Amino acid sequence: MAGQSGRGQPVKRTMLKVLPLAGLVAAGAFAAPSPAPASGGDGRVRVQLMARQAVTLSGEVAARIAALPVAEGASFKRGQVLVQFDCGTYRAQLNKAQATLEAANRLAEVNSQLARLNSAGTLEVTQAQGRAKEAAAEANYMQAVVGKCAIAAPFAGRVARRAAAVHQFVNPGTPVLDIVDAGPLELRMLVPSKWIGTLKAGSRFTVAVDELGTSVPARIERLGAQIDPVSQSILAVGVIDGTGASLLPGMSGWASFK
Repeated sequence: MAGQSGRGQPVKRTMLKVLPLAGLVAAGAFAAPSPAPASGGDGRVRVQLMARQAVTLSGEVAARIAALPVAEGASFKRGQVLVQFDCGTYRAQLNKAQATLEAANRLAEVNSQLARLNSAGTLEVTQAQGRAKEAAAEANYMQAVVGKCAIAAPFAGRVARRAAAVHQFVNPGTPVLDIVDAGPLELRMLVPSKWIGTLKAGSRFTVAVDELGTSVPARIERLGAQIDPVSQSILAVGVIDGTGASLLPGMSGWASFK
């Protein structure tokens, strides 16, 4: 509404000069927060403990799980069977393929003898030899399938999680077990890129582990191959000095380089 002046003339009020200020306030209220720094600003960075090898085992055949000999959290040795499938059908097919191969080899042998006596032609010999090779290929294939009816541990370690159960039918590619190796753990962290002038392989530091409430000595093993230009940080991988028997993958804490 327009106001009245003392002389009866309308007075126009405007807020055009206020709108830019309101726009600036709104822009400040919805501005994206700046990214968190890679370090705590006091020579410390967050660090996570990880297994050097962590693998999800899955089957390569469609079959029922017959046995999972190692329980969750239990240890195993390299080469130990971790998953056993019920492969009775595949073994029966292997026996059939082996019997077919034996008969094909015998027929090829007989035809070769008859050819030497001029009682069989070259075509019969060639056909018999071809059937023998085909039977051998089928037998080898079924032998490979049966060989996948058990999954052996690729390294010594522990079972982290069971993703399937005994008596469960699984298809090829279905996860069955998550395993981690039993070797020394890696310490992975992002450090400010400006540290690479002084940080190098062999640099020592301490790690305060949150879950244990204690500190352990460690050293840098290697640095990453490139710097992240957004966070201005680089990957650093360290190892614990000593056994670290109470440490587990997934633990975290603060790495101090002071």
